[in-house]
Amino acid sequence: MKGHWKVGDLAKLTGLTVRTLRFYDQIGLFSPSAQTDSGHRLYNESDVSRLYQIVSLKELGLSLEEIKSAMTDRGIDPLEVVSLQIDRAKEQIKRQQKLLEQLRHVSKLMQGKAQVTVDDFTGLLQAMKTEYEKPVMDRQTSWERHLDLLGGFLSQRSGMPNEEEEKK
Repeated sequence: MKGHWKVGDLAKLTGLTVRTLRFYDQIGLFSPSAQTDSGHRLYNESDVSRLYQIVSLKELGLSLEEIKSAMTDRGIDPLEVVSLQIDRAKEQIKRQQKLLEQLRHVSKLMQGKAQVTVDDFTGLLQAMKTEYEKPVMDRQTSWERHLDLLGGFLSQRSGMPNEEEEKK
């Protein structure tokens, strides 16, 4: 495996744009570990791992500011990010399987020239709606929980009581 990548090479490798990588550097979210003598950015394997975490957290719904805060204040465990993505992929597969089953049912009815009922179509509509709404709701719930944990961690570091301690 290659040891260092220039910004253009890293963009090609990851599917991100050079502009995005430069913006991440500009806001202090993701900076290269080295530079060439002529000032070109150089990224190493550790940088690629960090970029994976950033992109994964962004995909999970965090803002860039939240990602920056989480990665600098607490440090994100790469295994935790992978576990979150595994859970998300499993949920997506379940929803897609349910939709597929309902589509097959309606297709079978149509092929057999049977009457497709309003319930059949509303079931499909609900499955399709869930496909778009469920990830948003899950993401919100998950990150509320994670941000609560992060808040607890930060309050412990600062010596301030968190919500749980204030209730006691």
